Amino acid sequence: MKESLELSQQQRLQQRLHPEQMLYGRLLEMSTPEIEDEVRRVVDENPALIEREPETEAGNESGETFKESAEELQRADYSNDDDVPFARYEARGASYEPGYEMPAPAPGETLAEALKAQLADFRLSETDRTVAEYIVDNLDDNGYLTRSAAAMADDMSASTGQMCDAGDFSRMLEIVRRLEPAGVGAIDLRDCMLLQLGRMRHTDPDVALATDIVEHHFDAFTKRHAERLRSATGADPEAIAGAIALIRTLDPKPGGHADNSTDSRTRYIVPDFNVEIDNNGRATVSLAGRTPELAIEESFVPDERQASASRREREAYAFVRARHDEAQSFIKMLNARGRTLMAVMRAIVARQKDFFTTADRADIHPMILRDIAADTGYDLSVISRATAGKYVATPAGVYPVKMFFNERPFDDTDASSHEISEKIKSIIAAEDKSAPLSDEALRAALTAEGYDIARRTVAKYREKLGLPVARLRRNF
Repeated sequence: MKESLELSQQQRLQQRLHPEQMLYGRLLEMSTPEIEDEVRRVVDENPALIEREPETEAGNESGETFKESAEELQRADYSNDDDVPFARYEARGASYEPGYEMPAPAPGETLAEALKAQLADFRLSETDRTVAEYIVDNLDDNGYLTRSAAAMADDMSASTGQMCDAGDFSRMLEIVRRLEPAGVGAIDLRDCMLLQLGRMRHTDPDVALATDIVEHHFDAFTKRHAERLRSATGADPEAIAGAIALIRTLDPKPGGHADNSTDSRTRYIVPDFNVEIDNNGRATVSLAGRTPELAIEESFVPDERQASASRREREAYAFVRARHDEAQSFIKMLNARGRTLMAVMRAIVARQKDFFTTADRADIHPMILRDIAADTGYDLSVISRATAGKYVATPAGVYPVKMFFNERPFDDTDASSHEISEKIKSIIAAEDKSAPLSDEALRAALTAEGYDIARRTVAKYREKLGLPVARLRRNF
């Protein structure tokens, strides 16, 4: 058997991401609250990073700089923090000092808790109460029951070992359906409406007719076939209109008003940018949030003399060097993130200056990611990450940055999809509700105003606006 050695040369192209590039991309995707949390986490984990104290120009006669804030100076008038009046904290609005956060309200009562409390008004055996509470726990957030009695009986028997049959669950379900708010325990929207109508006086003609419509003619009602309802019920148009008005007062989500969250504090959108327009029409862009300025702690500056010292000193040098490099890299990428976000937002404001001046969505011009990439010189992926999940605060309100990106509906126009959507919305708002415009009629109205688009494009924009078809917009 012959053996031979062979030398070959191969060329291969590879692309590897530097750790700093990965860190930069991750930081760029973060919103303002996320980046503030990330900075706090990294500062806590890396002893080489410290928060740089902001410099102030105020000083006393001896040349010493005052570092106390206005709130700290006011609190100094009191012996301890317990003596500080609540109004002192309340007057500061949303800018609370660390450690003086406004207390959150206690979580409210959940739907399940409210229903179980009402079960105490019924004389139930221990088994029946357990079954009723099990049904309550299977209601969804809107108060609907989407599981069958047999399925719940099997699950309860398997999980608790307590043998129950479907009959027990059907009997207790009738108890649950009698609880407040009216409509809980329903299996669908029609059943929910019937439960609520069943609590009303059936001597009222509107209640009787509304019950008949929901129970026997629900399909014609949902499709707004007024003529079919009139012929099926034999009622005159005024009676039909009164019954429909009553049905519209019913709650389609009877359980949706309870506090089903573990934390009842309001969730707020935190803007990532601030845009202000002065009297001369000049726009000023700034980053929102309170991300602290970071610096490297002086004791973590590597000393090259330790590199050739004893083993313990070399290990200490390696530790200091690693933490120093990590801190330096994080500060560098954090600053790069800020520069990128500012450049991208300034380019967006420059292209959409009309909107920031008027706050009219119809003034949003066609703009895509490629346009901002051309203005800033950044890659498309960088623009996408810099705008995803970000919000901008303007004098007229807070808007998602992605709202400003929209394509032209057709190539030979400067009209944006926002402009056409606003025009469709205004046309539908002004239409005769007894004879609403079809998509073809909307297309003709838009063409008359200079927007020559296809009917299917009109339908697409109408659906994006959440507006139903003409038949469902018709008043009875």
